[in-house]
Amino acid sequence: MTDTTYRRPISWVSGVRTDVGTVRTVNEDAVLAKPDIGLWAVADGMGGHKVGDIASNKIVDALAVVKDCTALSDCVDVIEDCLIDVNQLMLEYAQIMFDGSTMGSTVVVMVIKGRIGACLWVGDSRLYRFRNQQLVQLSRDHSQLEEMIELGLISREASESHPNRNVITRAVGVEAQLNVDMTLFTTQVGDSFLLCSDGLYNAVAHEEIVQSMTIRDVQQSTDQLMAKALESGARDNVSVIVVKGNPGRVSAA
Repeated sequence: MTDTTYRRPISWVSGVRTDVGTVRTVNEDAVLAKPDIGLWAVADGMGGHKVGDIASNKIVDALAVVKDCTALSDCVDVIEDCLIDVNQLMLEYAQIMFDGSTMGSTVVVMVIKGRIGACLWVGDSRLYRFRNQQLVQLSRDHSQLEEMIELGLISREASESHPNRNVITRAVGVEAQLNVDMTLFTTQVGDSFLLCSDGLYNAVAHEEIVQSMTIRDVQQSTDQLMAKALESGARDNVSVIVVKGNPGRVSAA
């Protein structure tokens, strides 16, 4: 007689919304949701730079052709290579089409295989995990303010109203060498994840995001987050992807 422990699989479902916001005329965000292979992404074209919408869409289009991988490590390698390739493509495109003017975009990518996930990101688009009523940021902003906070020059509370809170220090398409940050995390049944551009978290308070993440229906949760951002007069484009883990079917022996 042997003891066998079965870990129930997790079925991931997601809701997606992106909106131009209440001020801007062009949506420079782009989103990707491929729950069938456990891949999601949000890209935020850089405001003030030429054709931010083209930059973000080039990233999402490149990630959209990524195929399923068996091992998480293989997925991470493929995604990182994809971002490095599109970084070079964007540099060449800007050189030819805009006489070398900068076009760029932030990006946050989540990939999940089994009970482990990976977050890859460049810039200040974010990934959060919602577990046991706690919302925790898994990515770390590549921004001037985050560097100041790490150095103890400013408190996190004071940073929320700082005039330079949107100044990022890293983006895809800006420099020849792209440094992609990555972190691993665990997953379990009942977990929810939030990928978003800064248009959401700059417009909606942390407590309100938590409240919306408690909604069971994934699309309703996504829609409420977007509604809160627009009601708050979102001055930037807003992109939201909510991913929830439901109990999956156990394969018959």
